Amino acid sequence: MAASRYRRFLKLCEEWPVDETKRGRDLGAYLRQRVAQAFREGENTQIAEPEACDQMYESLARLHSNYYKHKYPRPRDTTFSGLSVEEYKLILSTDTLEEFKEMNKGMWKKLQEKFAPKDPEEKHKAWAQSLCRPRT
Repeated sequence: MAASRYRRFLKLCEEWPVDETKRGRDLGAYLRQRVAQAFREGENTQIAEPEACDQMYESLARLHSNYYKHKYPRPRDTTFSGLSVEEYKLILSTDTLEEFKEMNKGMWKKLQEKFAPKDPEEKHKAWAQSLCRPRT
């Protein structure tokens, strides 16, 4: 029975798309990682809670098949902001979010990052030297 569960999860992972614009935050990549952890021994993995495993699979399968999108259709594809799906995808991409983070940093933080030593040991030495300087 564990073998069939493993194969079902593998099939779901194969079908689930990976969004390359969301590096490190993509649900498809996270799903693959969790399945690999849960089924370390492949088809021979012993499942402690088969009911919970089946429930997890069914929930993920419903998400993947857009079950709720079809069950509760929207009358119009609009948003409160008026942006399109493509515009939201662009805004939520990892690169754009990193640009927003950079824009929100203050001038002092940007200068610190620019001139701070890259090596943590160098940073510690610079700090220790500043403490040991004689005051005039």
